Amino acid sequence: MQTLEALTQEARALARGELSPAESEVARQMQICNACRYCEGFCGTFLAMTRRLEFGKADVHFLANLCHNCGACLHACQYAPPHEFAVNVPRAMAQVRAQTYADYAWPAPLGKLYQRNGLTLSMALAAGLALFLYLGANADTHAKNFYAIFPHELLVGLFAPVFAFAVLALGMGVRRFLNDVGPVTTDAPCTAAAAQEATHDALRLKYLDGGHGEGCNNEDDAFTQSRRHAHHLTFYGFLLCLAATSVATVYHYAFGWQAPYDLPSLPKLLGAVGGVMLCVGTLSLFHLKMQRHPLHGDPAQNAMDFGFIALLFLVSASGLALWLLRDHALMAPSMAMHLGSVMALFATLPYNKFAHGIYRSAALVRHAVEKRQTHRLGLGGD
Repeated sequence: MQTLEALTQEARALARGELSPAESEVARQMQICNACRYCEGFCGTFLAMTRRLEFGKADVHFLANLCHNCGACLHACQYAPPHEFAVNVPRAMAQVRAQTYADYAWPAPLGKLYQRNGLTLSMALAAGLALFLYLGANADTHAKNFYAIFPHELLVGLFAPVFAFAVLALGMGVRRFLNDVGPVTTDAPCTAAAAQEATHDALRLKYLDGGHGEGCNNEDDAFTQSRRHAHHLTFYGFLLCLAATSVATVYHYAFGWQAPYDLPSLPKLLGAVGGVMLCVGTLSLFHLKMQRHPLHGDPAQNAMDFGFIALLFLVSASGLALWLLRDHALMAPSMAMHLGSVMALFATLPYNKFAHGIYRSAALVRHAVEKRQTHRLGLGGD
């Protein structure tokens, strides 16, 4: 537990732009990497590194969020532990990333939630909300209509504010991040070409290819596409589930078609496919996380990582269970469990591992803009 004096000193250091211990470690390692440059072609982080001679706070924040933690540089590095230089870029970058999430969080006092948003808290929150919803459900819990158990207006009133706050908090956080890293990349505006490249790189997870297209490392020196595939299943499964909810909203308000929907309706098709993808993706991520090389990433963030993975799995699994149990007496508790896990996910969204996708996408945009500006000035693009 930090003392008030330590917290005050930390706040003053941040105000002066001084580097924290984690940021100083990244700056030290980047100086070594900038002299070596063996990994220059591995990913955008090293390409952006080569455009810098010094690494201030904003530069470190930019590079840390550009890093995809693929691990390829660790296994290729001649200065990695146990060498006395102890260069471990994946771990150093992961530690700074976690710090940036907390530093840029909005509202600022809630940034500490990143350190407490673990597996136990996530599951307890989901279970508590599910119990609350079940106890507050209509008396006829054997009804076969969703809205007979939870009126539509009640669901909108509960979920809309939580979702709106999550979007606002993430938007304000990434805005603060871009305001800080923008000047140290380039003052040039984001062009359509730069935005298109950044979107392409984010959607296909370009920098999880290990720099050679064979994939990144996980438990050893062997290259694998497993992490890339697991992330794709999780991300696109989540998007399909979100699309299913969006289409169902249009059905309800524009056409007056009320849930539940059956196959082959579009909401059910999107939700079923997305739910299966999300289940498989999160289980794969959990397995890969358990097998990960001990030098990869930051062990202190494991609780947050597992908490986020568990919430995503619970959302998808409970959604599929709700579909299967729709005509069963267990529909009410399964619906309460699904709604509770969804609410827990969105309530913690601005302060869990989901933030890494938002900040990383913002860093990819700045990387694409900076690359074009340095190339135009003859300073060396990709």
